Formats: sequence, structure tokens, C-alpha cells
Amino acid sequence: MRNSLLLTLLLTSIPAFAASPTEKDLLNDAATPGDITTYGGGYNLQRHSPLKQIDRSNVGRLVPVWNLSLANNYPQEGQPLLIDGVMYETTTDATVALDPLTGRQLWRTPVTLPQDVHAVACCGSHNRGAAAYNGMLFRGTLDAHVVALDMKTGKEIWRQEAADYKAGYSMTGAPLVANGVLITGISGGEYGTRGFLDGWDPATGEKLWRRYTTAAPDEPGGDSWAGSKAYLEGGAPTWLTGSYDPDLDLVFWGTGNGGPWNPTGPREGDNLYINCALAIKPKTGEIVWHFQFSPNDPYDYDGVNELVLAELPIDGKPRKVIMQANRNGFFYVLDRATGKLLAANPFVDKINWAKGIDLETGRPIDTEMTTMVRKTPEMEEPVEVWPSALGGKNWMPMSFDPNTGLVYANIQNYGMTYLTLIEEKEPKTFYLGVDFGFVFPEDGMHGALKAIDPMTGKSRWEVPSELPNLSGVLSTAGGVIFSGRMDGEFAAYDSATGKKLWGFQTGSGITGIPVTWERDGKQYVTVASGIGGVYTIFSGDERLNNIPPGGSLWTFALFDE
Repeated sequence: MRNSLLLTLLLTSIPAFAASPTEKDLLNDAATPGDITTYGGGYNLQRHSPLKQIDRSNVGRLVPVWNLSLANNYPQEGQPLLIDGVMYETTTDATVALDPLTGRQLWRTPVTLPQDVHAVACCGSHNRGAAAYNGMLFRGTLDAHVVALDMKTGKEIWRQEAADYKAGYSMTGAPLVANGVLITGISGGEYGTRGFLDGWDPATGEKLWRRYTTAAPDEPGGDSWAGSKAYLEGGAPTWLTGSYDPDLDLVFWGTGNGGPWNPTGPREGDNLYINCALAIKPKTGEIVWHFQFSPNDPYDYDGVNELVLAELPIDGKPRKVIMQANRNGFFYVLDRATGKLLAANPFVDKINWAKGIDLETGRPIDTEMTTMVRKTPEMEEPVEVWPSALGGKNWMPMSFDPNTGLVYANIQNYGMTYLTLIEEKEPKTFYLGVDFGFVFPEDGMHGALKAIDPMTGKSRWEVPSELPNLSGVLSTAGGVIFSGRMDGEFAAYDSATGKKLWGFQTGSGITGIPVTWERDGKQYVTVASGIGGVYTIFSGDERLNNIPPGGSLWTFALFDE
């Protein structure tokens, strides 16, 4: 009896590790609607669900099932995971596990942050999600650490510092597990940092490799930096999550702006690998190919936006491609295996920095204004640039419906005033080399939800909005598009026409990423609410003053009549 008791105590003292999600679970995420094991609902980042219980005819009967306070006033830009009957949500200051059917919190693990870290986080204190693998949950922290938690208990298993936050680094994106390697990116392009990707051993936290995203002088692309040391503070952050093709064994990851924004002086040249799509080997970090969207970018046109994998009919044949709605206002389609440019067309109404994209070279065709900007360290008068530094589309992920062949995205419709100037780098401050402000359209519509043809960039339909929508988009086989609005409304639209079919006021602006899932034959939709993001920080839009902060998680289902 005594021995049996001792054995019981011993066993219960050992952390319980679930076997899932396994590598197979991650690979099959898009086809298993009962679970959400990856950021993007699948390695392809399509954010499309095969569920169709909720459809055009009945979506108007959606009602809230539960609401859970996330107990903070930070922006809620994350996407929940759902694994083995438990939902996981990350915030800036906590990781939460909960019962998805009731919203009851199962455990909450706080994130302890230095008080001064918020001062060096570029664009708000937020977290966009987690990765899961072999019983462990992985997340980044605002002070640039990577943390592994036991999925059963929330207990910390390991923690590693990726970079020193006091040097301007932060970490806000969801990690990615690909071919058994945990991959994380980094933020901080506005602070004179050097971007990188890290590969970690998920079990131990051992760093396996680091791939810097600015090329050193002795590396390929090193001659694309004019100054001998410019690459050391040249930006190219990697602050969003990549996609993965297991057949090619390639991870595709976007890189951000160069630093400083002012492209003259030591930053003359193309500045590889700023504003690129990178194809890398997950086991080593080796770059297999790259495509640069905006060489020598002066306008903060980050190339970090999600790289969505799809199969499109091109020249009468199916072709495996990568798609990106770039901040520069052009929609790109690339060959997945080689990075060859297949299409690049405007998806926003106004672009004046470039005349188009050369399909042979992939390079933008500069307007006279941009040619002048690249040559003028200190401009006497500002110019008006469209799109703004916040882009034709910012970070909020789009959806691709393989049945319609359309992309559904929240786009932004405003420009900026732009003036280059000489600026010295100072610790813990923006290092831009420019002065900028915003220019808004006369019709007052600052954004829109659009259905976009990826090969032409043209809209099949659009739903204009006075406030830009900073929420992710979800499409479903039921012909319904879900997305959130800055005024707090969570809404559903007809994928064929854009007609609004349903809406619910959540109480705060929505900047989270909706997901849908199934349990016991019933379909649910979940989204985080909690206003924030770059538009709220920089726009000065007084219409935001009456939208209260406060993070919460909402789940909806059809009302049973």
C-alpha cells in the first residue's frame, strides 16, 4: 500500500506531456476542422475552412455562446489554437488555456515584462499567437524571449533570450514549427537593429541556427549595402509568421523595411534582404531563393505580410504559387519552387510612388517623385505618397478560398506626407530619417474589405469602411466571410457578393484573427476583441476616442430554434 502511494505521488509529480500535436497533426491542420494546430489554420496560411454548417442562409442566427475577459487593455491581435479539446490564447502579458465550449479558464500563465519594454516596442504592445508541438506551447514575449510551456499545466519548460530588448528588439509574431524545428522572427526595424530568423530545438530550447536578414560584406548580397557597417543596423525585421511547403521542405518568410527609412547615404543600394520573400531550409536556415519587392525601400513598405501558398491555373496549367498583398500596393504571385515573378498588379485604388512592376526583373518602375526621394538626403518640401507607410495592406492576414479562386483582404486607403532629413541614431528611439504624416481621401473611406483576383489585382467586390479594418479575414466553404471592424463589430459577408449578412458588437475594436472549428457536429466561430495597432497610435483619428479598450475572447454558434 505504501509503495503504491509513493508511486502515485511520483507519477503525479511528473509534468504530463500530451503527444499532440504531432508533426502529422500540423501537416493535416487545414483538413481537420475539429482542431486548429497552426497559425493560419494550415501551413499554407490560406485561413479557409471546409466547414459549411454556417452558411449564407443561416449565418443571421449566430449568437454568442460565451465571452472571456483577457484581463488587459492591450491590443488583441492574436489567433487562438484549439488542440485536444483545449483552446489556447496569447496576450502581451499572459498565456491562457480554456474550455472552448464554455469559455472557462483552465490555466493562466503570466508573462513578466520589464517596465521599460513598452517604450521600445514599435507599434503597440501585443502578441499574435503561439505554436504547438509534442505537448508544448511556444510563444514570444515583448522583451524578445522565446518560451515553451507545458500544454497541460501552463508550467514553463524552458526560456531563451533571442535578443536584447534594450537594443530595440521585440518579439510579437507567432512561432512556426516546420520539419521539427521551431522558427521565430524578430521586430525592431525602426530602432536601428539587424533582422534575423532563429531555429530552435523545440524539446530543449537549444539554438540550432541564426539567419541574419541583412547581408554582411562577405556574404551574397553584401555589396548591396553602400556603407561598410550599414547592414548592422539595416532593419529587415521578420515580425510575422512564415508558411511552409513540406514537399519542397521550404519555409517562406517575409522581411521588413530597411533602417533608417531615409534611403540615402550608407543605405544606398538594394539592401538585401530587406523587403523580401525568403525561401529557407528549416533545418539549417539556408536561403534557397529570395525575391525583393521594394529594393532600397524609402517608404517603410515592409515585405513581412503573409506569404500564402496556393495552386492557381496559369497558362492553362495548375501552378504552385506564393501570393502576397504587399504594403507597397501591388499584389504579387511568385512561383513557389523558384521565386520567379508571375504577376504583380495594383490592388488598391491609388499608387503614385511607382508606375508598375517590371515582370522581367521584378523591380518597381519608379515615378519621378521616388527617383528624387532616393537622391535627396534632406528634402526642402514634403511630397505626398500613396499608399502610406502603413501600406495598402498591413499585417492583418487575408484569406484565400480555393473554390472561388479569390483572396479576401482588408485593405487601407490613405497616403502620407513624406520628408527626408538627417537624423542621428539614439538609443530606444525611432531611427527613421524622415518626417511623415497622413493624408486621407476626400470620401472619408479609409479602408475596405475586398475580394481580389490574385492574377490581376482587380476587385470582384468591395465593402468600403470609414475606419480601416485591422482584423484578419476568414473564409468558409459555407460561402461566408468573417472579419472584424475597428468600431467593435464582428461581421459576416457573402463571399460571392460582399453583402453583409450578420453583425455583432463586441464592445471594443477588433484587431484579432477569427477562426472556426467543429465539436460534436456543431460549428463555432471565435475571435478576440481589443482595440489597438498602428492606426490607433499614429493616425490621430478622433473617431477612435469613443471605442473603449479591453481584451476579450468571443465564441459564436447558430441559435437552436
